Amino acid sequence: MALILCIETATPVCSVGLFRDGHTIALLQSSGTNDHAAMLAGMINEIFRMEGLQLQQADAIAVSKGPGSYTGLRIGVSTAKGLCYSTGKPLIAVHTLEAMALGMIKSIGSNAEMPQDLLFCPMIDARRMEVYCAVYDRKLTEIMPVSPLIVTGNSFENFLARKAMLCFGDGADKSASLLEGRKRLFLKTGFTPSAGWMGFLAEQKLRDGLIENTAYFEPFYLKEFVAGKPVVKGLY
Repeated sequence: MALILCIETATPVCSVGLFRDGHTIALLQSSGTNDHAAMLAGMINEIFRMEGLQLQQADAIAVSKGPGSYTGLRIGVSTAKGLCYSTGKPLIAVHTLEAMALGMIKSIGSNAEMPQDLLFCPMIDARRMEVYCAVYDRKLTEIMPVSPLIVTGNSFENFLARKAMLCFGDGADKSASLLEGRKRLFLKTGFTPSAGWMGFLAEQKLRDGLIENTAYFEPFYLKEFVAGKPVVKGLY
């Protein structure tokens, strides 16, 4: 009976979850303050305290590996690595968009209003005009690999010509004006990544021995981080 701690910090929402055999036993989630560095350690301590458990009792530490916020991913992965080093537990990396897709699949269930061959497109805001997205079917088979995309009125035409698609995530929220009203395209606003969707995937990876090298593992940034030059009055 595996006990896994899951950490999700890829977006402004910070969350941690405890899972036993892939089933949620506890979940804590911020309200999207983007203050992961200040909150994450306390949330981890609190979730174990709530359940009367110790970190050492966990069988593995899972972290959302991206894509997503550069800073958020660094905080989540460095925290997960530190826990793995201190406890000797294995590190598991869960794809952020795949976990989002699984969460939406579970959320809508067998909703009669949605076609059974519906495609799922999780989107994460990549700033500027871009989103990070991928496309999955109901069996979580990857139909389109994760990509950075500038959403336009013609995006996903090749998929929508044959099947319906559901777009969700904060990337879909910001692109709503371009997505709404298109034939066969459904839009779900307000959906965010959560550690609550990671447990099943983390359990599968642990069972299959898909463990990361703690020393060398890096988040999946998808794009290189580009630091902006600060503008300070009086300096040139």
